[in-house]
Amino acid sequence: MNYRHAFHAGNVGDVLKHMVQIHVLAHLRAKAKPFAVIDTHAGIGAYDLTGPAAIRTGEWRHGLGRLWGAADPPEAVRAYLDHVRAIQEELGATIYPGSPLISAHHLRPGDRMVAVERHPEDYAVLADLLGRAPGVIVREGDGYAALAALLPPAERRGLILIDPPFEEREEYQALALALGRAHRRFATGVYMLWYPIKDPGAVAVMRQMIQDSAVPRVLAVELTVRPTTVLAGLAGCGLILVNPPWRLEETLREALPWLAARLETTPGAGGWSLEWLRGEA
Repeated sequence: MNYRHAFHAGNVGDVLKHMVQIHVLAHLRAKAKPFAVIDTHAGIGAYDLTGPAAIRTGEWRHGLGRLWGAADPPEAVRAYLDHVRAIQEELGATIYPGSPLISAHHLRPGDRMVAVERHPEDYAVLADLLGRAPGVIVREGDGYAALAALLPPAERRGLILIDPPFEEREEYQALALALGRAHRRFATGVYMLWYPIKDPGAVAVMRQMIQDSAVPRVLAVELTVRPTTVLAGLAGCGLILVNPPWRLEETLREALPWLAARLETTPGAGGWSLEWLRGEA
């Protein structure tokens, strides 16, 4: 358990993940009925971009940092940047919000979030940040194991966000298996599974496992910023989305080419893809 997201906050992976997360939460808020959010690998919730970890890697400068001041960004990118600014106005201009903080800011009275974090020190930081927030429960423990107790949510609608640290190659298969188990308990939820693109073989196995499963309506989204043929470091990231909002595909077809061109670190290597691994059942 050596992973610390503070080294990676605001990078290309966060840009894609949080942009889509904000779109999904806006979709859930569009109906009056309450919803739940379950964040299985929540982290500490907020990251200082001037802190030692962020300074050491500088990854945010090649993600969020390349978007500030951009002229005429697509609607989804603009919504993402506006939300980051709103949180920075509240907590400080150098703070980058993690997924549980973003979700907490979207909750209405009656909505609910359970944020699970396994690392004791990170759990303590997250509990201090959000433990008293309305509608938020912060739990210490294994996020995969927690899904069995948390699904289905009483609200019967919501977002399940699974974003593990990928410290081991086997995490890709674990992610696919977790999705299958969770979907059997809660088939109508919106699922967001994040993964890094740094091992194309492992990604291919995971995608095939999901494609072979009984889970319907699975959209795979990928954004790359450098060649995927170089097996060193992060080439990009992807999302597996189950039951995505109906306008999300259209929104991403506008945003992804713009992001790929803006965030590429190797000239001409920025790329993106949208693929339905499974359509309607």
